[in-house]
Amino acid sequence: MSMSSPSILVPPPPPVSSGKRRQVSQPTVPKPAMRGTPQSRWRGELVLATKPPLATQPTSDSLRGDSLKAKLFQTFHEWNVKRRLRETPAWLLSTVIHLVLLLVLALITTSSGEIGRLMLTISQGRDEFTTQLVEFSIEPVILDDLLETDFLESRVEIDPIAMNTPIDVTSGVSALPLVELAGDIPMTKLPSSPASMFGGRRGALKQKLLKASGGTETTENAVSLGLRWLNRQQLRDGSWSLRGPYTDGARGENQVSATAMAMLAFMGAGNTHREGEYRKEVLRAVRWLVKQQDRQGFFAVNSAPHEKMYAQAQAMIALCELYAMTGDSWLRPYAQASCNFAVRAQSPQGGWRYQPKMDSDTSVTGWFVMGLKSGEAAGLEVDRYIWPKIQRYFDSVSTDGGEDYYGVGYSYMIGDVATPSMTAEGLLCRQYMGADRNLLGMSRSLASLASNHPIDLQDPDVYYWYYATQSLHHFGGPLWTKWNDQLKVQLPASQVNRGREKGSWSPQNDAWGRHAGRLYTTCFSIFCLEVYYRHMPLYEVPQEKNGIALN
Repeated sequence: MSMSSPSILVPPPPPVSSGKRRQVSQPTVPKPAMRGTPQSRWRGELVLATKPPLATQPTSDSLRGDSLKAKLFQTFHEWNVKRRLRETPAWLLSTVIHLVLLLVLALITTSSGEIGRLMLTISQGRDEFTTQLVEFSIEPVILDDLLETDFLESRVEIDPIAMNTPIDVTSGVSALPLVELAGDIPMTKLPSSPASMFGGRRGALKQKLLKASGGTETTENAVSLGLRWLNRQQLRDGSWSLRGPYTDGARGENQVSATAMAMLAFMGAGNTHREGEYRKEVLRAVRWLVKQQDRQGFFAVNSAPHEKMYAQAQAMIALCELYAMTGDSWLRPYAQASCNFAVRAQSPQGGWRYQPKMDSDTSVTGWFVMGLKSGEAAGLEVDRYIWPKIQRYFDSVSTDGGEDYYGVGYSYMIGDVATPSMTAEGLLCRQYMGADRNLLGMSRSLASLASNHPIDLQDPDVYYWYYATQSLHHFGGPLWTKWNDQLKVQLPASQVNRGREKGSWSPQNDAWGRHAGRLYTTCFSIFCLEVYYRHMPLYEVPQEKNGIALN
């Protein structure tokens, strides 16, 4: 058999046509899905292969496939939306909802209303009684002229010293049944006006009182040097410190007490935040002080427990005096709040001590009595029913409650032994609460102080000197002359006259100076040397007994 080569398949030639060439349509191939298109967005999505569309009409099978694919896509989209809503933070949804509500509310407008008119009908009434009308005119008051007028000049025109009747004590006591406490007690009244208590600190009246009461150029020079020293110690915030920047400061700090004492020294010489050589210093001080007061009227929140009420009473005195001297309305709420606190803090015994409403001692009580009396003189509201309670307290600490109502001495607390300082403080409080000068007990007690406990630089006690000086000055007569003969010489002589502490008084050897420091002894010494005019006299002293002409 002969082998033949395999046959090669050759494609037949294309048919030849005499007409146009027939075009063969190429099938359209779908483009691959781009990233980001719905077909490839989700990993779990089912990718369906689609056939190229044919030129022919779709069949029923293809329609069913498309419908199934659309349903699957819609189901997956709804599931994805719900999942996203579940994962959305609640605060974001709340924010969106509230923003939409705000936009809706912003689009809501209301029709503008019409402003009505108020008509008043005024008719003239008729009265059974008629009076003849007189024309008059009121001259306009220029405020600047009032501010520049001296606080006391209008009161100096009438000489308050040359009077034929005694000066009374405390108007607030007049309505109280004080006589029921201890029988028939002669009482006097003090008019409640600033001039009745603080009217002698400036102007011509100051010079007249200084001369009449035994003050000298030496005492005034000592006061001036003391105020200059205080001026140098003021801190940047307007306050003073018991600890420095001077030497021999206190063991503890009490800025409220230090600031109040310094203010009292400046104001005793006639300085306020409106006038005087040290008006700027007083202004800075009072601004600092009122910032320390809380809503209850309390200043000494940051003070030591046993010093809080001392500082509170001293701050009350400073604000009440400053308000009385200036009448500035912005000071009144602070001063009134301090008086209100004092009334609420009174203890059942009738006085005050380290804690409000707890117990009483004569030392703290004396400061509160002076503060409340300063408030009354300034025209502030003080509950009148506190005074009988205070009288009962002083009765309880009197060491000899004889028929004349005043004993020989007063003690620090009930049951204690009487001391010179507490006796002087108790007597001063009695004087301001309306005691008659002619009571035998008062003269006997003051005579004991002047004779048995005179000013002695070998045994200094400025706290005692402060109260004894005031009570003896108000009493007047030979007892005051005897006391003042030592005061006006020895106290200026003990003042530091050189070095960085020039103008101050050393706390060394003082009864309380080593504890309270140099600022304490300096302020109390200044108080003593300002006594001639610091407070107006409570009594008119018979000239034949006093030997000092008052007119």
